[in-house]
Amino acid sequence: MDLGLAAKRAIVTGGSRGIGLATATRLAAEGARVAIIARRPEVLAEARRDILVTAPAAEVITIAGDVATNEGTQEAAEQAVSALGGVDILVNNAGRAAAGPALTQGDDAWLSDLELKFFGALRMARLCVPAMREAGGGRIVNVTAIQGKQPGPGSSPTAVSRAAGIALTKILSKELAADRILVNTVCIGLIKSEQIERAARARFPGVPLEEAYARMGESLPLGRVGETSEAGDVIAFLCSERASYISGVALNIDGGMAAVV
Repeated sequence: MDLGLAAKRAIVTGGSRGIGLATATRLAAEGARVAIIARRPEVLAEARRDILVTAPAAEVITIAGDVATNEGTQEAAEQAVSALGGVDILVNNAGRAAAGPALTQGDDAWLSDLELKFFGALRMARLCVPAMREAGGGRIVNVTAIQGKQPGPGSSPTAVSRAAGIALTKILSKELAADRILVNTVCIGLIKSEQIERAARARFPGVPLEEAYARMGESLPLGRVGETSEAGDVIAFLCSERASYISGVALNIDGGMAAVV
């Protein structure tokens, strides 16, 4: 299936590892011009090399920036839009694991999580939407988590910041529809990543990683932990012309893990 992404200009935050890298790789393979944003230049360089293995002819721009700060977000967004000559696609993927009992989390922990996961996405959208309007439309995909729909004990502050991201997605989908900008979110469950790798090693110490993943997956309806490429493929579809009548959706990518739709 042709996704209609050739020559589209895409920005992926947190694009150097995990789901962000898988998404950037799929977009590049479909012919999109991709700017990946992350904090560490050396990791960005490695990610670019990995993308070019799959898509040798792709244009991949690396931008070192921290979207957890207002200044860092503005600098990274301006660099990306300038380098691409505009933007058609924004994937807000930057995030990190942060979970514990709600009342033991200090204000700094709450604020830090919201700055990265919620305000980072909001600010990137604010900075990219004018270029999307100029282009006649666009796509925004916010990468959130199933905890935003189904919070449990010990899931703060992530569950709260992700719930805010889901709400922001619905709001923007309504406010930007007239501009032909479609806004969706994917709610991630157990997908192989640095965060899930750390959790697997902590839960099953001394066990080989793939076996630890296998044990983690036993509790899921599909019986396995997901691959980053599986998330990247879904995100790329939502960014594509084939998803032209989908907006305001919060789609679970969790192997059936969540008890909510």
